[in-house]
Amino acid sequence: MTRRVRKAFTLVEILIVVVILGILAAIVIPQFTRASDDAQVGNVQTQLQTIRSQIELYRVRNNGGYPDFGGSDNDGWGVLAGNDADGNPGNYMKTTPVNPRTGTSTIATGAEGSHLAAVVRGDTGWIWDGTNVHANGFDEAAANDGDAATPAWVAP
Repeated sequence: MTRRVRKAFTLVEILIVVVILGILAAIVIPQFTRASDDAQVGNVQTQLQTIRSQIELYRVRNNGGYPDFGGSDNDGWGVLAGNDADGNPGNYMKTTPVNPRTGTSTIATGAEGSHLAAVVRGDTGWIWDGTNVHANGFDEAAANDGDAATPAWVAP
């Protein structure tokens, strides 16, 4: 009588494969998270560069004066972006920029450095300190959310 031998994977072999897949996942998943963080940081930096260049263009065209960010037009952007109260398009930017950190486009006035505080004012996307615009909840020097305890980009 011949014995029939079945060839199959043993439990140990299957466990080894599962452990290897787990190690690979532990290495790869943080890379995807970091790529998303980097994309958000790049988005904010690009928007800040665009906003600042348009403010500078406004200053050149208006004898060194800054735009009025205190109005209610376009979440405070006034003539710089979007449509004004009469429906006329902005002269410098087609739409109001949205801060991905807060998800809003509202600009508010504040002291220099007030954008580095934790995003308490979640309704404010941008902070105007009188001479420069900053993204609320974003530290440009460190390219993060301004919280030393959280070095990576943290969604609100």
